[in-house]
Amino acid sequence: MKIINRLLLLLPLALIVMACDQQKATNTSTSGIAKISCDESFRNILDQEVEVFEYSYPDASIMVNYTDEASALDSLMRRQVDLIITSRDLNDQQRDVLQKQGRAHRSRKIAVDAIAVIVNTANDIDELSMAELKEVFTGKSRKWGDLFPTTLKRDSIKIVLDQSGSGIVHYLKEKFTEGRDFGNTISVYAQNSSEDVFKTVMGNKNAIGFVGVSWITADMKATEKTMEQRIDELKNKNEVSAIDFTDKIKVLAIRADDQITARKPYQAYINTGEYPLFREIWAIDASAGGTLDHGFFSFLTGVIGQKIILQTGILPAAEPVRYVEAVK
Repeated sequence: MKIINRLLLLLPLALIVMACDQQKATNTSTSGIAKISCDESFRNILDQEVEVFEYSYPDASIMVNYTDEASALDSLMRRQVDLIITSRDLNDQQRDVLQKQGRAHRSRKIAVDAIAVIVNTANDIDELSMAELKEVFTGKSRKWGDLFPTTLKRDSIKIVLDQSGSGIVHYLKEKFTEGRDFGNTISVYAQNSSEDVFKTVMGNKNAIGFVGVSWITADMKATEKTMEQRIDELKNKNEVSAIDFTDKIKVLAIRADDQITARKPYQAYINTGEYPLFREIWAIDASAGGTLDHGFFSFLTGVIGQKIILQTGILPAAEPVRYVEAVK
């Protein structure tokens, strides 16, 4: 009887060990569960990457936490995740943290994104210079009339941004305020997401918003096709159709300080650098080889993952296909 009781006591432990072993066995580069963190402004891009990856590998589940960039980096440092997507590579201090934790890591630029400047369709301004944007962010120009003799000349400029720790906010501070926080002399309205920025600009004629380009590409045409059609094109088609912007808001052309002509954030102008508000997208992986995290990292940096990026309106870091761009 004592032997039977001991066996019964050991049975739950044996089942737990067996379950753990099975979980380890199914955690491969194409199966299992991976938890990653991603800057929320890249959501439209990563959602499509995950959708295609999971369709291609039915035993894989990619669980993404969309958050601000600072939180994504923090989750990597705290061992909460092994893969993050941000707008910048690790600095030396962050690399030292991973090294002390005994975690080998790899980072790779996967795309070049652009920050689109959007206004309400009732706004009759079509372009701004980088110098004028700096005046807006430093409080020198507070009303639309300070910039142009517009019909909105008496309206205050309402700056609409996403979360305070986001990559976009960090980027704009570096560009226009030398990294300092925005002063109290300007009206900044923080939203919870890029989608909220888009909706706020749609509903406010005096608003000016800043979002990643993938949030303004017209209806994301690739998602209208069946998954089978999308997979076939990604594998076999070597051209991507020209991408246009949604007409629900107005996308401003931006003029660089050393340029005569203002440009909108089309892929051609992101590629040449004529559109001045561009940034990088990085995938940073600290997982072990052969895990699902590592498999998804390889997918993002591979041919199919790069083609998906091209279809969202931005530039892949390694251009695997020729794109035909219509510029306006």
